[in-house]
Amino acid sequence: MNRPMTTRIFAPTRREVLAGVGASAAGLIAGGAGPAITAQLALQARPATLALRPGLPATPVWELAAVSHLGDVRLKRGDRCEVVFRNDLPVPLAPVWYGLNGPAASDPLRGRAPTPPDATETSIISISNAGTLLADFRLFEDGLKQPARPLPIIAAEANRVTVDRDVVLLIEEWRLRPDGTALPPGQDPKDTTALYTINGRTSFELSAAADERLRLRFINGSQRSVLAMKLENYEVQLVALDGQPAEPFPARNGALVLAPGARADAFVDAAASAPFLLHDGKEARQVGSLLVSGKPERRVPLTPPQPLPANNLPDRLDLKGALRFDVALGAPDTGWTRPANFSTSSAPAFRTKAGRTVVLALKNPAPVTTVFHLHGHHFRLLDKLDDGWKPYWLDTLAIEPGQTHRIAFAAASPGRWLIESVVTDWAAPRLVRWYAVE
Repeated sequence: MNRPMTTRIFAPTRREVLAGVGASAAGLIAGGAGPAITAQLALQARPATLALRPGLPATPVWELAAVSHLGDVRLKRGDRCEVVFRNDLPVPLAPVWYGLNGPAASDPLRGRAPTPPDATETSIISISNAGTLLADFRLFEDGLKQPARPLPIIAAEANRVTVDRDVVLLIEEWRLRPDGTALPPGQDPKDTTALYTINGRTSFELSAAADERLRLRFINGSQRSVLAMKLENYEVQLVALDGQPAEPFPARNGALVLAPGARADAFVDAAASAPFLLHDGKEARQVGSLLVSGKPERRVPLTPPQPLPANNLPDRLDLKGALRFDVALGAPDTGWTRPANFSTSSAPAFRTKAGRTVVLALKNPAPVTTVFHLHGHHFRLLDKLDDGWKPYWLDTLAIEPGQTHRIAFAAASPGRWLIESVVTDWAAPRLVRWYAVE
């Protein structure tokens, strides 16, 4: 997505950004610091505005923007990416990468201090898996003065996927006060109005030619709400969830249900114009349209979608020999805390040796749905009888009130990793704990 610059401190041209990042990368390579840098990315946390009310002043927001890219951020699986992050907001922040596994990812609360205001920091991130990723600073929401926009990041497959177009659809939720300002999450939404956007627009339009095959990367960038998205009168074939490939399967009733932070890649064969419908659990509303023009021109009919290339996750998990732990989400007496108070000196939720299979029984004691996110690994959602799993990988899961879901993952990456818990209530705090892979 192309976003206008609104900052006064860090506003170099794209050429200057790439030149500076490239020079830094060259210095690292010349100094023998490690494998060659194959990609560069300059990120900036900055103030911005969005036109959320037609004919009225734009709404101030904060955003994470890629100032080194003119459009979508597209990296490739296997890239070793140098990331230059500039913080032009008045609070300490660091980008958190959702969807990357293992040492490729970096949790800023587990030993690395966030970047202070008016400061720039450089890091190296290995893009170990293809998929739809999300960079965000939602972990720091306790200090945010404005609601924050995340940044979608595409990690492309090594081999080209046969589609005509590849489009990101970032869905965001806003709570507007009567004066038009937006309320950050974690505060009482009294006297606010809920509003939803796709790619920053209150009415999103996507144009396509008849018979084009579209890869639509749906991202629930909202902070608290489980949302359902539907392209009316279309069969939507899901090919990836939370950045990990899945055997293609049709979305139930054509609707994609996404927890906050969750991603879903879908193939759609354009046939006729149709509305994008969003359901927030209370009502359905139109938030955009697919506009199809022309007549089909393909000489060869489209074939059924093929699976995306795998990301080297295990084919099987050893459930019989798994370590098993109970985790009560958000329970105040079990170590959950706000990110601002987090310390790795606290007791971990669990410990495991590297190479073991871990099964977690996630219990939601809250009277409303709670969202769980696992950093550092993807997991399988186990069947109710604990004798198998759903045929896809996840890193984010919404759990209904009073319910317990079991998940399993291969603890492949040593380190200290975060887990997140937040109830689907705008006023609720985001909570974190950590786990150890030794």
